[in-house]
Amino acid sequence: MSEAQQDHYREQAEMLANKVKKRYRHLRKRFEREHIEVFRLYDWDIPEIRAVVDWYAGHLVIGEYTRKQSTPQWLPMMGAAVGEALGVPPENIHLKARYYGKAEGRRYERIDHTDRTITVSERDFKFIVNPWDYVDTGLFGDHRNTRQMVREMAAGKEFLNLFCYTGTFSCYAARGGARSTVSVDRSKSAIQWARRNFALNEVPEKENRLIQAHAFEFLSAARGKPQRFDLAVVDPPSFYTIEKEGESFDIVADHLRLLTDVAALMRPGGTIFFSTNHQSFTDQLALLKASEVEEITARTIPEDFLHKRKRIHRCWRIVV
Repeated sequence: MSEAQQDHYREQAEMLANKVKKRYRHLRKRFEREHIEVFRLYDWDIPEIRAVVDWYAGHLVIGEYTRKQSTPQWLPMMGAAVGEALGVPPENIHLKARYYGKAEGRRYERIDHTDRTITVSERDFKFIVNPWDYVDTGLFGDHRNTRQMVREMAAGKEFLNLFCYTGTFSCYAARGGARSTVSVDRSKSAIQWARRNFALNEVPEKENRLIQAHAFEFLSAARGKPQRFDLAVVDPPSFYTIEKEGESFDIVADHLRLLTDVAALMRPGGTIFFSTNHQSFTDQLALLKASEVEEITARTIPEDFLHKRKRIHRCWRIVV
């Protein structure tokens, strides 16, 4: 790396550190009062600094949106500057590469095998996160508001959490008074992780089932069973491939089929929250047999995830 490039990176690192420090000061006290220990401090706000910075209860997760021009020196320099600005020791700084498009499947691959975790607060909940081993740590902060919506609607309802990941929506539904919850994910490690979150939040597994299964297999089998749902969350990855079965999923092409199958398991008047973080998503929801479809994205994105140029996710409320 040339001296000129080093100087350029130092300037960027200083700009990023100043931006993050200012944002942290703005958010910290209010989030402390709300017992929220995971929040976003920066997301590509400066066009030339392609980074994302998240706070995790004294840890920093700093990612680079990679491209062909990326160099191995850039991200460590950004991480060191941000850590120094916030007084975070190097051992609590976690550097990640983030990918676009179908390469985002790499987000779900393990990048280390430490099996280390920390416990963080979100309101009156505790969740286990792993900043060491995965790009996605186990808690999606951008759906903090959506989880609260589910909690407020859950009393007395039977709740389905498809692509449940670590079960955070199910914890909210259970603590909101759901009669039962069913959480489905194809990943064995995600189901185990969800089980730990249930235990941490005193969610009994008797009324809150965890099922390891592929989504469409679960939906097909569930149609022949009596249980129906009043409330559901469907938040799939943008793409995935099941190599053994040779099956692939693309949310743009397949969301209508997916939601049609979910709607078949809902009681009349039941509500589905459907979300995607696909940045070029074009919906076909007008073709879905539903009594109401409303995009509620603006209500579901927290302040710290608002962005001038992009939406961290899109979300719809669908009434069957």
